Amino acid sequence: NKGCPSMFNLQHTIEAVQTNCDIADARHARDMSLCNYLLAMREFYRWEQQIPFVQSLKKGDISTWLSQREAKWSELEENDYLPIPIAGHDHDHFDTAAINRALKEHGLVYGSGYGRWGRPHFFLAQLLRCEERSNVSILVSGHEYARNIAAPPAALNRNTVFLRKDAMQRWLLEKIEIWGSSKTDGALKAMFDCYGVGNDAETKLDFIAEQESETLILHEMGEAMAEPLLGEAWHEMLSSFNLRHHELLARAVRDNLADCLSTLPELIARDKTCSLHFYFSNFDGLRKSLFPSLAEAYEYWNENGDVVALHNAIEAGSIHWHKVARDILAAWIDNPAKAGIMIESYGQNFSELML
Repeated sequence: NKGCPSMFNLQHTIEAVQTNCDIADARHARDMSLCNYLLAMREFYRWEQQIPFVQSLKKGDISTWLSQREAKWSELEENDYLPIPIAGHDHDHFDTAAINRALKEHGLVYGSGYGRWGRPHFFLAQLLRCEERSNVSILVSGHEYARNIAAPPAALNRNTVFLRKDAMQRWLLEKIEIWGSSKTDGALKAMFDCYGVGNDAETKLDFIAEQESETLILHEMGEAMAEPLLGEAWHEMLSSFNLRHHELLARAVRDNLADCLSTLPELIARDKTCSLHFYFSNFDGLRKSLFPSLAEAYEYWNENGDVVALHNAIEAGSIHWHKVARDILAAWIDNPAKAGIMIESYGQNFSELML
């Protein structure tokens, strides 16, 4: 039972959540690129088999398990999602608030929702702590008893932030392993140096995850701050896009806005040097290509210790990305059928606006 507390009456809950995870994965997991799919399955195998982080994996065992998992998915793909049974009462699998009210006394937390491209996500985990900030609930979880192949370390669902420390540790381990093959200079190495990790980052995995949990929470708090600025129509727009690139572009704009509103100002105000390196080790892809002035400001700060350039980029970014997000939304509201083309055209000029 993957280390579940001695709550035999909740075993059916765990099994129902994992079944729904498996159904979602059967329908969506193979939508990933082949490289991302294999990396995700490798990590999922480690979780399911309860293999310690530092233990090597046997390729033959993974291959056999992968074939068995894909065969299982083929059987589940057309199944309906199950209700979540708790103490004799069935809950809708997306009624996250009601399920968590029922689970809180048992020291468990449940998450559900939709991720990129409409993929459903579910998880059930040990509840470590909960707190309130600015009318936002923050639920921090530990050991996970049920989950999808993809396990985002943090997410905002309406007015609740879910921080998954187990998933975060696994995500960090993957970054450490990838970096370990080349040990290139950059923000990730700067973070390791800042924490005094040396050549054995795995030994401080728990410590780094604990420290950087706050960075992820700050980003989700920024997402919560962006909610009233953009409104419910933003979510409707995201779910309407037919091309993935349009959704990724819109999400990158909102991520940049959230980080200018919350993550970066707070890290600077708290003088969190290691966390700033951690943030920029994950500042890549569309977010970075759309916001080159922020990357340049980080490089300047890293070399000179002068935070003024970062302050200026963040202040300008908070205004700019709010405007860009509102312009995208207005274009979609005006003509949903052509909004994707308009956003694509507009997107080609975003980086030029921030140079």
